[in-house]
Amino acid sequence: MAEITAALVKELREKSGAGMMDCKKALTENNGDIEAAIDWLRAKGIAKADKKSGRTAAEGLIGIAGAGTSAVVVEVNSETDFVARNDAFQELVRGVASVALATDGSVDAIGAATYPASGKSVTDTIKDAIAHIGENMTLRRSVKLSVEDGVVATYIHNAAADGLGKLGVLVALKSTGNKDVLAAIGRQVAMHVAATNPLAIRADEVDADVAERERNVFIEQSRASGKPDAIIEKMVEGRMRKFFEEVALLSQSFVINPDLTVGDAIKAAEKDAGAPIEVAGMARLLLGEGVEKEESDFAAEVAAAAKG
Repeated sequence: MAEITAALVKELREKSGAGMMDCKKALTENNGDIEAAIDWLRAKGIAKADKKSGRTAAEGLIGIAGAGTSAVVVEVNSETDFVARNDAFQELVRGVASVALATDGSVDAIGAATYPASGKSVTDTIKDAIAHIGENMTLRRSVKLSVEDGVVATYIHNAAADGLGKLGVLVALKSTGNKDVLAAIGRQVAMHVAATNPLAIRADEVDADVAERERNVFIEQSRASGKPDAIIEKMVEGRMRKFFEEVALLSQSFVINPDLTVGDAIKAAEKDAGAPIEVAGMARLLLGEGVEKEESDFAAEVAAAAKG
């Protein structure tokens, strides 16, 4: 039996929103496994389905660069939001995104590419910026999308400057249709992705492990009704259909026009575009997503300094 520490209980509380005793019981029932404990709590109706993956507190900027059939989104982190508002840092992130557009979009390729303004690699240019600004920085993530024919639409939410912000989205549309129409519907879909964060473009593309976890939670919840297995199976199938509709982009209710699904809106745009439109890819980077910043007790720090 794994030791159920206070730290483990605290972590589960932060991720699930459940009470301390419920978290302790969930961890005990699941041998200290956080993810299994979350599912256990959800099955009991104690935790929300949209659990937090951890507190996000990393600073910096998301940068986007695009050129018609290709676009890239990068995340460059800094220690403080103060530095993220610095003109030099913003120019650095904008430059990194521009350089990334000429690579395969991987962090390694971007880091090794030459940064024109310095003549050095992006990695070395960031190191120089660290020495100059006096704060740690890192190129954390990047995604590049391309299509042979069509557009890769972009959207920045909470823009701090042109092409820079806290949340960046790319949506790749494959089509021989009118590029202006594609760009317009692509941007709307990108805004939708920013708002809803779909798990996949289509229902059959949802990660199998994620779908299985949902199914297992639904099974446990349905069993609590006391109904026969045959009825439970139908209940679970119905809830799974609803789940896929809610997490797959094309079946979601379109935020721009809730009377349509995203798929319907794209289909309607095909008339003006003059050709079929296929969503070939999407990417969504939220600043600091999945990164937990170490918290400090400011009062304790001041007291310690006073003593020292």
